[in-house]
Amino acid sequence: MPHDPTRFARRAAAALFALAVASAAPLAARADEPKPLPPTADKPAVDEKSMTKKPATRPASAPVKEAADVGAIKLGKDEGKSFLGRHAGFLKDLAAKNGKVGVLFVGDSITDGWRGKGKATFAERYGSLDPLNIGIGGDRTQHVIWRLENGEVEGISPKVAVLMIGTNNLGGNSNGEIAAGITKVVKILNDKLPTTKVLLLGVFPRSEKPTDPARARIKAINEEIAKLDDGGKRVKYLDIGPKFLTEDGTLTKEIMPDGLHPNEKGYQIWADAIQPTLDELMK
Repeated sequence: MPHDPTRFARRAAAALFALAVASAAPLAARADEPKPLPPTADKPAVDEKSMTKKPATRPASAPVKEAADVGAIKLGKDEGKSFLGRHAGFLKDLAAKNGKVGVLFVGDSITDGWRGKGKATFAERYGSLDPLNIGIGGDRTQHVIWRLENGEVEGISPKVAVLMIGTNNLGGNSNGEIAAGITKVVKILNDKLPTTKVLLLGVFPRSEKPTDPARARIKAINEEIAKLDDGGKRVKYLDIGPKFLTEDGTLTKEIMPDGLHPNEKGYQIWADAIQPTLDELMK
């Protein structure tokens, strides 16, 4: 076949164009690089105020490294900041306490609920212990981390800090990420409150049926954070979840009407379940 300079030129131009397009395309993310959370990650599939959405099902995994744990440890740039008003109020509470805090309660709306459904029990059981409750509804591990790092435990030395956090992370984080977030909270409490013992509670059960995917995830998370227990020297782990359930694992409306938040009876069960351990840690 005779040489056709025009055909050769067309093929060369096409090859150069393809090379240019390929070089302009973004490189694929490395497998070992953390993947960003989706744009709605700051609004978990699990909403404390509504049980109409089920937790996203994710496989269990070992706690990830902190550097990769953006969602459960560090507030995202689009993270909601509705907790800031409550945070400012807690700083005022601290100032009013003048360092006099005997027992500290840390967590989300379930802990916050000691001011509501659990108010009478709280006053009866902990009123004489100079308590301070810094639970905020809707909080996830990253919110608590931010709050602890921004003044909420400055100038106090409670004998015990009762911690229960993580259920709100179920919609936006893997089991390993949530365990890593809880681990970070415990570490901050240990660092900032060196004379305080942490009573780390397992994440409470949620949803009526024991077959709900959230139950298996909570079990896996609790098995991981249980490893933080050092015999009560600095951290004592306690899973009181079974106390809220019937023999077949059902979470009834008589204890948690919405399948998540305890009512008056639920807070009484909570107080009874932790009392012996709390008494020992308070010595």
